[in-house]
Amino acid sequence: MLMMVLPARERLIHLSAVDIFIIAVYFAMVLFIGFYVRGATRTSKEFFMAGREMTAWIAGVSFISANLGSLEMMGWAGSTYQYGILALHAYWVGAIPAMLFLGLVMMPFYYISKTYSVPGYLHLRFGNPTRAFSAVSFAFMTILMSGINMYSMALVMKVVLGWDLNFSIWISSLVVAIYVAAGGLRSAIYNEILQFVLIWAGALLIPILGMIEVGGWQNLTRRIQNNLGRSDYTHLWSTLGHFKDNPMGIHWTGIVLGWGFVLAFGYWTTDFLVVQRVLAANSLRSARLAPIIGAAFKMMVPLIVIFPGLLALAVLPFRLLPEGAAVATGGHSYNEVLPLMLVRYCGPGLIGLGVTALIAGFMSGMAGNVSAFSTVWTYDIYGAFLNKKASDRHYVAMGRWCTLVGVLVSVGTAYLVQHSASIMDYAVQLFSFFVAPLFGTVIVGMLWKRATDEGGFWGLAAGTLTSIGLWVWVVKDPSALRYVALSPDAKDMAENMYRALWAWIVCVGVTIVVSLVTEPRRATELEGLVMGVSAIPTAELCRWYQEPIFWGGLVAAVFVVLNIMLW
Repeated sequence: MLMMVLPARERLIHLSAVDIFIIAVYFAMVLFIGFYVRGATRTSKEFFMAGREMTAWIAGVSFISANLGSLEMMGWAGSTYQYGILALHAYWVGAIPAMLFLGLVMMPFYYISKTYSVPGYLHLRFGNPTRAFSAVSFAFMTILMSGINMYSMALVMKVVLGWDLNFSIWISSLVVAIYVAAGGLRSAIYNEILQFVLIWAGALLIPILGMIEVGGWQNLTRRIQNNLGRSDYTHLWSTLGHFKDNPMGIHWTGIVLGWGFVLAFGYWTTDFLVVQRVLAANSLRSARLAPIIGAAFKMMVPLIVIFPGLLALAVLPFRLLPEGAAVATGGHSYNEVLPLMLVRYCGPGLIGLGVTALIAGFMSGMAGNVSAFSTVWTYDIYGAFLNKKASDRHYVAMGRWCTLVGVLVSVGTAYLVQHSASIMDYAVQLFSFFVAPLFGTVIVGMLWKRATDEGGFWGLAAGTLTSIGLWVWVVKDPSALRYVALSPDAKDMAENMYRALWAWIVCVGVTIVVSLVTEPRRATELEGLVMGVSAIPTAELCRWYQEPIFWGGLVAAVFVVLNIMLW
């Protein structure tokens, strides 16, 4: 092992006047957008669904940008340092098939049901109990995820600029609260377009300059092998035959079934944070194209996220640590890969652009979580159970106020990230608790008309409790890992994959069993909600090369080629 542990954190740079100006202009722009669109968000449809006026390109870029927060930039860059190129599966197997499935198969049902949220769809399909359970679970998860974005941004400010952690958390959260409360989803979407451009403009500098330094892909892989004394950090599929053959301690079944199927389909098709953006499209064709456009951009995101993690393995002269160990020793953690690489390659002016890109990413993810929380709380909890007869104006006011409350609660959850090895270990753990079983409920309800209200509720509850229970079991008895993850060699991420798979299996199994012994709904009640019962709506006529199926097939072909190239 050639790398050493850096003994202590230190302030890495001093911003020039140009850098400070760039960052200040960005904050001014996002606040301006929020107040500028406030006049167009008077009704609940305008505030929570952006008036359903977004084009396919705007909805598609917003769809991917809402996901391009700290989970993407800080989290997966750190996970790449931790697990090698296997983290790339989060972008390809763990995203592309699910995004295409959402656009080509599931979107018609979401869109024609005219629902404001995924819990809203479950209300139509399974009734109020399932809606309540999913809404409360989603609201809880969203607040925790928003805390990740806050903590990540504060960490960047501390590592790069030497700012106080608490000060950074409060500044970022208050700015997001102001512009989302002012302009609702419309403000969040327009800011996400701006943030998407800034993220690419700033973050693309790292892989370009880094690859120039190391001298290309072959030299990069050679340096990583020399530094770590092993070659499995740069192979995407060939090391997945046995748990011991790769740094994640995972088998290909965990990647394909746990990650590529359960978690990916669960996140991209049922997590309202991203689905909300697509539902804001101005037509069914736009709604179907938006996830496909997002999938095309998603395949390129590893350039600005995965490559920095690989470059860090090759060029950093010291070793990074799990978050808990870094906090205890004062060293740098996995989560700090991206800011460390930014400092390495960017000088005055460029560092301001790079820091702005990171801030944009964190605020994009934070705004996405906050706007989704606002919608689910107002429509699926407050409006559905606490105050059903309020005026539309009252619901808009409630949406604005709960945006502020959601941000304040998220501040408290930001500090929980310190107790996990990395941001993504913590985030995927949450997905296994709440997203995996939710996907089981939605997919069974959408594809099987025999599923009953009772089956939907008890399946969702059983899946959620199973995932949490398996996590508690391993915490209390680490030897249980061999049963949960099928191997004692599994690492944290692998455990999350298999836990999610078990939760989904239990959810689907319980839903089927309970449905078979309870009374189903009449077919007429399922119109627009279940495949085989609903007439698939016809989108506007267009040429063959404008059809969603054509572009979906093209994206799928590129996806297959890329996986073969990095086998």
